[in-house]
Amino acid sequence: MAPAGRSCREALVKQKGVHWAEQEVVNLSGCCPPIQRMDASLSSLRACRHLALSTNSIDKLGPLTGLDSLETLSLGRNCLKRLEGLEAVAGTLRQLWVSYNQLDRLAGVEKARGLRVLYASNNRIKDWAEVDRLAALPDLEDLLLLGNPIHQEAVALAGSTQSYRLEVLRRLSRLKKLDGVPVEIEELDAARGLTSVK
Repeated sequence: MAPAGRSCREALVKQKGVHWAEQEVVNLSGCCPPIQRMDASLSSLRACRHLALSTNSIDKLGPLTGLDSLETLSLGRNCLKRLEGLEAVAGTLRQLWVSYNQLDRLAGVEKARGLRVLYASNNRIKDWAEVDRLAALPDLEDLLLLGNPIHQEAVALAGSTQSYRLEVLRRLSRLKKLDGVPVEIEELDAARGLTSVK
């Protein structure tokens, strides 16, 4: 039988002697037993700039109120189905790492208008409308979508990764890096000449 999950509060309490309110980096990745719930205890992390909650069993975003300094939120390898609830950190969040979850939509991410980096590989994203949603992020420059159905289907249809890259760049022309590969000027020029794909 798998051990029961716990909350962020329980994970923070377990690490005695740490003054969490003063920490700029809080790493609660890979807890055993895994964290299942984000809770209001996170509001005490006022100085936290990087909150790492990867490799747990979190299935939804919890309260982020009080994380006034948060710039990087790492939630990869969890069970997230939605990204709703980013409003409290929308003004400071610059990087969101949510690869290896169960996301089929990116609704909610557009609230974080200062986002520069979005790592969302190996999820269930299959619709181009979800890529279009990212156009609301004027500072987005680094996007990771590998391993999603949208990537796999586009590559299978065209027989190469290049057509997928061009379609993403047609929709998000401000990107500087896509799937870990720098964007070339020639790609941007080619993407501008594409017609729409539904």
